[in-house]
Amino acid sequence: MTFLIWFAAIALFVQLASIAFLLVVRQRHRSSQGQAAPRPPVTLIRPICGLENNLERCLASSFRLDWPSYEILFCVAKADDPAASLVRRLMAEHPEVQARLLVGEDPFSVNPKMNNVVKGWRSAKHDWIVMTDSNVLMPPDHIARMMTRWDNRTGLVCSPPAGTEPENFGAFVESAWLDSFQARWQLLADAVDFGFAQGKSMLFNRQLITRLGGFERLGEEVAEDAAATLLIRSAGLKVRLVQEPFPQPLGERDIKAVWKRQLRWARLRRASFPLYFLPEIFTGAALPAAAIIAASAMGSVPLLAPLAYLAAWYAGEILLARAYGWPTGWRIIPAMITRDLLLPVLFVAAWFGSGFEWRGNAMTVADNDNGRSTRLRQAVARTGAKAKEKARALVTARSH
Repeated sequence: MTFLIWFAAIALFVQLASIAFLLVVRQRHRSSQGQAAPRPPVTLIRPICGLENNLERCLASSFRLDWPSYEILFCVAKADDPAASLVRRLMAEHPEVQARLLVGEDPFSVNPKMNNVVKGWRSAKHDWIVMTDSNVLMPPDHIARMMTRWDNRTGLVCSPPAGTEPENFGAFVESAWLDSFQARWQLLADAVDFGFAQGKSMLFNRQLITRLGGFERLGEEVAEDAAATLLIRSAGLKVRLVQEPFPQPLGERDIKAVWKRQLRWARLRRASFPLYFLPEIFTGAALPAAAIIAASAMGSVPLLAPLAYLAAWYAGEILLARAYGWPTGWRIIPAMITRDLLLPVLFVAAWFGSGFEWRGNAMTVADNDNGRSTRLRQAVARTGAKAKEKARALVTARSH
């Protein structure tokens, strides 16, 4: 019984201490804002694939960036994609901004996104390249906030998505998952100098990536952010995160789609970083809350202790969400509870399965013997055709 009480107490301490530490770090960064950063020409690459929620609004934000010189390269795999028509109209409405639509794909990897954007990388006019997903709403200072984080130890700057503007329960669950949970732990990792990439928005230096083996190395993992993290760390450089994650307007979300998305990410994390994935079983309130409830049922703590415990747990998250401007209100509480109840199930499902679906592609991730890189098999679900591909072997020699 003492073990249960100590387990719950330590979990609550970690929960609140991580939030407090992150709030202090955020305030310190806000106090140091205003420092001049380089403003070189930038190429913005935005992959598109089909119509999705808030797509026009998010893509239109590409044309309103406060940056002296940049070009936009929209990348689409097929000319008849409905998103291509939207991009053509947006480019016609903003002739003052250099923008092109590039069509086609080069299947050099099993990652459909990389096969789509590689033509943008090869066509980019500038050495500083920002890759931002189509469902990210770019604030005017998007590039500036990324450039500010670059220093002589940096190899990549990225931003986790901040789920904003939820309109139904599924969207609130996704917001609770993306914001005060995932973004919090990612920002905390960055604060202790152990940041890892998130593929939603990434800033690269092309000369650096060329020295490390070229853009194609981002296809060595099924997830480009995992490949980028391994590549940058192998060079002795750091992955940095922006201090204020960029918004992803959620609108309405189907709870089943939210679960599938989280399961995909969890299985990718388990495949690429198994040792870092193991502690995820201890995250969330489900296990520590069960421990304090058991202690209360046995009379070791007062009957109201579980309620007080959960109140303290979620009060910290609410405080963090308000500080960052993430969704709060009464609906976020049941969303957070739902998320935490699903976390242990997600952990088990990630270990005892390897399949997932991404934009109509049914894919499978299998661990290699070394536990780091992956063997991948992809079946195109829409056509029913099955094809097998292996990712390029992970280069083990340290790049200089």
